[in-house]
This record gives sequence, C-alpha cells and structure tokens, in this order.
Amino acid sequence: MTYTDLFIQDFSDAAFQQAFRLYFAEMGVEVKEEQWPALFEQMTSEGRNAAYVRLSPAGEVIGFIQFTMIELTNWFFNWPMGFVREFWVSPSERGQGHGKDLLQMAEAYFAAQGAARSILTTDSAEAFYLHCGYRKAPDIAAKNNDIVLLKDLNL
Repeated sequence: MTYTDLFIQDFSDAAFQQAFRLYFAEMGVEVKEEQWPALFEQMTSEGRNAAYVRLSPAGEVIGFIQFTMIELTNWFFNWPMGFVREFWVSPSERGQGHGKDLLQMAEAYFAAQGAARSILTTDSAEAFYLHCGYRKAPDIAAKNNDIVLLKDLNL
C-alpha cells in the first residue's frame, strides 16, 4: 500500500493539526478551541521543530512524529542530538510498521543534520523503542520524570 509522508515545518498544516488534535484527545488533554492557533504558531515560531505526518491513500491521518535538533553543551563540549518531542500512531494502525517507519524518517533527518544520537522520553512505549534499537539512559534525568532512551545513529 502506498502512503503519503509529509515533511512539516509550518505547523499550520491541516494534516499535522488534525493528527496532533487526535493525539491530544487520546491522551485526554483538553485544549480550548481558541488556544489551538497559538499552540501551533508557537511550534512554528520556535524554528527548529519539524514533523512527518503519514496519510493513508484516502488521505486519513495514520500518525505523526514531531522532533527537533537540540544541543547539549557545557563549558567545553557541544553535543548535537535529535530529540523526538511527540509521537503518535492511530490506534487502528498500530502494529503495522507505521511507527517504525516514522521513527526511522526522523532518525535519518537527525543524521543528515549531523547528530550522532537520538534521544526521547516515554511513559508508555518503552518496549517499542527498545525493539527499535534504543537503550535506557539511566544517567540522564528528564524533567518530566519519564524514562530517557538513546539511540546511536549510523552516520
């Protein structure tokens, strides 16, 4: 089956907005209708955010992955990394390889930007990420207290 994968950097994109709203609805996060435009504008104005949205042949949202490049720095080192910010696949489409495909697209983007590693947090999909080659990073603490996972990318 042929899918359409959209690369998004302008979060006013209708497909991304639909995917993101479905994601928040599944998580039980309520956003007032008048707050959505500012949320999407903030994602765009930050300037480094990007996403892939996967659509079915009929144009229905299958899932999305939102990500950004980050740089961990100290007084001596700069360490560019890819950071997966948000990731969602429609419940009816899970287990069919879409999540793995979206994750691999983000990782390829990171590698093309010079990142040697991908980092993310999870509170619900640890087994999926471990299956995709990520490993726990117990020496890194996330501010949201979720599990931190890392993957070395092949440059």
